Amino acid sequence: MGLGLAISRSAMASGEGVPNPTTGIVLDDRYLEHRKGDGHPESPERLRAIQRRLRVSQLDQALLSVPASIEPMPYIKMVHSDAHIELSARQAYDDSICRLAVSGALSAVDAVCTGRVKNAFAAIRPPGHHAANNGEFGFCFYNNVAVAARYAQSRHNLSKVLIVDWDYHHGDGTEWAFYEDPSVLVFSTHDLLAFPRSGAPERRGSGAGLGFNINVPLGSRAGDAEIVGAFRELLVPASEDFQPDLVLISAGFDAREGDPLGRYRVTDGGFAQLTAIVMSIAARYSESRVVSLLEGGYDTEGTARAVEAHLNALLGRV
Repeated sequence: MGLGLAISRSAMASGEGVPNPTTGIVLDDRYLEHRKGDGHPESPERLRAIQRRLRVSQLDQALLSVPASIEPMPYIKMVHSDAHIELSARQAYDDSICRLAVSGALSAVDAVCTGRVKNAFAAIRPPGHHAANNGEFGFCFYNNVAVAARYAQSRHNLSKVLIVDWDYHHGDGTEWAFYEDPSVLVFSTHDLLAFPRSGAPERRGSGAGLGFNINVPLGSRAGDAEIVGAFRELLVPASEDFQPDLVLISAGFDAREGDPLGRYRVTDGGFAQLTAIVMSIAARYSESRVVSLLEGGYDTEGTARAVEAHLNALLGRV
């Protein structure tokens, strides 16, 4: 189950040879085994490109490996019904890999919340932010970020979790999971006209959760100025009011320029700026705890370069 990185698993897991490791990474070759069919955009090549980019950039020398080792099912059941779990298991090429993606998310949360790393990026697949209780939807089986939030609250006693979703597509499953919950603030930028055609700004939550769901649709050709502006003008003040104990990122890189499933024009530098804004929020309220989970991104080489920029920002190199 090799990581495909230059440093051995044992050295990375212990931190040996890694100077002052502050950023953890979940990256497991088993994620390559998930299949959606020939020519499908959510392909194993997405992770292979990230692995290659980490070697070329030598980022693999600076990251601490976080194994996906937590049994996810008790926490999956905090978000999803038994019917959904049974249906997803039938639909998946290999349900164990879908569950392993959740395990990777939980393991990243564990590493950050126990102080083993300052922050972490989980290069997991399949993605999760479209998953609700209706089986596989939008390439997603289990809502990795939603389960991670519930895990942080139940296992680490963190009261308030901020989820920031910069994927090109609206995280409708994440909105569903927390729509009436004031303990999780969901902030999403997306193209309202793209799949799944949800995420209108008037969708602000309901009941006790009113005001804790913030949808920010941007124009179909939005770039760095628009998305960075939304983070500065809307996310930052919302975070000041909410004061989260942990920040989770649904890191979808299909908002990057040139992505085949998106129309945004966010650059690698733009993703670094978004990361820096989120890190500043976490530094102020969350003891710098940030966990980032891979969502979309289907231009494989472009996604790999955006991940490189994201990781450099998490490492404090930009």
